[in-house]
Amino acid sequence: MAEWFAKLKADFILNFIDGDRWKWLVEGLGNTLLITLFATIIGIVIGVVIAAVRSTYDKNYENLRKQGGIKFIFSWILNFICNIYLTVIRGTPVVVQLLIIYFVILASVRNSVLVAVLAFGINSGAYVAEIFRGGILSIDNGQFEAGRSLGFNYFQTMIYIIIPQVIKNTLPTLCNEFIVLLKETSVAGYVGIMDLTKAGDLIRGRTFSAFMPLIAVALIYLVVVVILTQLVKILERRLRRSER
Repeated sequence: MAEWFAKLKADFILNFIDGDRWKWLVEGLGNTLLITLFATIIGIVIGVVIAAVRSTYDKNYENLRKQGGIKFIFSWILNFICNIYLTVIRGTPVVVQLLIIYFVILASVRNSVLVAVLAFGINSGAYVAEIFRGGILSIDNGQFEAGRSLGFNYFQTMIYIIIPQVIKNTLPTLCNEFIVLLKETSVAGYVGIMDLTKAGDLIRGRTFSAFMPLIAVALIYLVVVVILTQLVKILERRLRRSER
């Protein structure tokens, strides 16, 4: 047992203390959280827009079709573009999207973190859009009629009445999307970003010891996810209390 602890201590010193390699994990965690946070914000913005376009088209399709004209054509084109976006993004792996954006679309951009934020944000937007669309369609039509009775047009009703309710109803799901996105950023190392997973891989490459750095990375992810999960549960309880 003493020999095992001595070996464990030696491995810990080799992987994290020597050369201050623990700082790589700190830097990697910082980049991971930074990418996740801003990608989530971009994803929410894209998701709200896509969900509003698609739900508006679905709810008003019959009226728009009967009226015809440029308004119907414009709505149909916007809905078609949104469907193409959702199909492409949800139908291809996030790592492939990241590589395409980094090496093809934004090849001239030198800031890898910025590219990763955009790539993961665009990817997240497709899933957030479906979350919001489901939330909008779940709102009773009486809420739309109430907005009209107050003198709001459809878009004003969406902005001032519907969207706030949808955000409240879908907030726990959005928080879970944040957790999923956090784990998805583990592929950011493919474009040379020092994320948490890449930091562990670099330590492994320097020390030729796989167990300690990879277990450390896994534990850090686990701790962060557990903390976020507990925060989501607290948020859900508060939302339930506020509904009473």
